Amino acid sequence: MAPKEGRYQHERNENLDEYFKAIGVPYIPRKMILTTRPNLEIKQEEDNKWTIKTISLLRTVELTFTLGEEFIESMPSGVILKNVAKIEDDCIVISSIGPNDEKTERKYEFKEDEVILIMIHEQSGQVAKRYFKKIP
Repeated sequence: MAPKEGRYQHERNENLDEYFKAIGVPYIPRKMILTTRPNLEIKQEEDNKWTIKTISLLRTVELTFTLGEEFIESMPSGVILKNVAKIEDDCIVISSIGPNDEKTERKYEFKEDEVILIMIHEQSGQVAKRYFKKIP
């Protein structure tokens, strides 16, 4: 099993603009997000409690959650997501329900020295990936 805790530096994206269009992110914020190269910090605080921090020049987002328990996330646009996280194989999977019952999934897939964030928008079928390399 690949280690999950650590710090990771952004390397590249796949299909991120199309994904953000599908979930309704307006043009200017979308373009700003595409220029960022965030770092991730992932920590396991207790058996089932995790924190994932996304750090960029624009903002820092910290998600703290307990596996299997619903938690709320407020997006910058004011959209509220209801989330549930679980561990599946070498992944942390966060399933979200937003306005109009839109479903998205963020899957943090852990490899030996990287994490791939796979974002899936169920209604449109759009999938985006962000690649992060582990840093000391």
